[in-house]
Amino acid sequence: MNITSKYMGLHLNNPIIVGSSSLTGNVKSVEKCVKNGAGGIVLKSLYEEQILSDSDTLINQDEMYLWYPEAFEYVNKLSKEEGIDQYLNLIKVCKKAVSVPIIASINCISPEEWPKFSNELENAGADALELNITIFPDSDTLSCTEIGEQHIKIIHAVCRNVKIPVAAKISFYQSNIKMMARKIAKAGAKGLVLFNRYYRPDIDIEKMVLTKEETLSVPEESTLSLRWVGLLSGHIPCDLVGSTGIHNASGIIKQLLAGASAVQVCSALYKYGIYYLRTLIEELEIWMRRKGFSSIDEFRGLINQDSKNSASWERIHFMEKTRTSNIRPIGFD
Repeated sequence: MNITSKYMGLHLNNPIIVGSSSLTGNVKSVEKCVKNGAGGIVLKSLYEEQILSDSDTLINQDEMYLWYPEAFEYVNKLSKEEGIDQYLNLIKVCKKAVSVPIIASINCISPEEWPKFSNELENAGADALELNITIFPDSDTLSCTEIGEQHIKIIHAVCRNVKIPVAAKISFYQSNIKMMARKIAKAGAKGLVLFNRYYRPDIDIEKMVLTKEETLSVPEESTLSLRWVGLLSGHIPCDLVGSTGIHNASGIIKQLLAGASAVQVCSALYKYGIYYLRTLIEELEIWMRRKGFSSIDEFRGLINQDSKNSASWERIHFMEKTRTSNIRPIGFD
């Protein structure tokens, strides 16, 4: 049985990629993920702020840099280089330790200055680069169009600096995801990861304070990316990855049936342990044997081959009309 997959031209032993997290933040954990079957690894993200803010910290520590601009210029450059040294070393040691694709990750919000560091990531041995673009749409000054343009500028700036494939991990907070996906592909991205996941605030009504919800995803969240994988599959020149809420083999299979090249798992491994990767792979293979498939390519995107399903992906009504007649408002019995 062949469960290999291709993502951005990279060979994956199986379609399960361990997403960027503390699970992929050190070589021992990466080795453990690969030993248990991970098809690929997205390293823990390097934040744009980490790259660009170290120099500000140094200035606050020693006022002499305010008086010697040439010294500031030197320290500014040096501190940024030191800021990514640890990350570059992580790439190098992981590449030596494992044979699966190692994807570097940058959590970014702007196309300014930092994209030139993407070349350093490539030189360190990264097989690909994932841009986790997190421009939260709450700006008083940026329009929806301008926020979208910011995404494109980031991707284009990075793609100019590297030869390795680049993927964009975006939010579902977009006014037109299909158009945005096409622009992302045109800007040079070879992969599109749907979607990144923000922490979501909540309110404790007893203490009347703002809190945050459980940080781990739940399986029900996977239907959001599933819909958009189905809608985009075959319509953009980009490999698609389903992310968030992938907790079991069923979730993986659904994404593949919708047309995904791979999936990213994270919360499930925090919940059940890294060994759970073996269970996911085993259950995927069991399903394939039961359905008579000898390779993933035989059923990838199979759902979209039936034109009747196109309307189902696009349906946004809460319920079908045939079911609403059975619903009565509370208090009207």
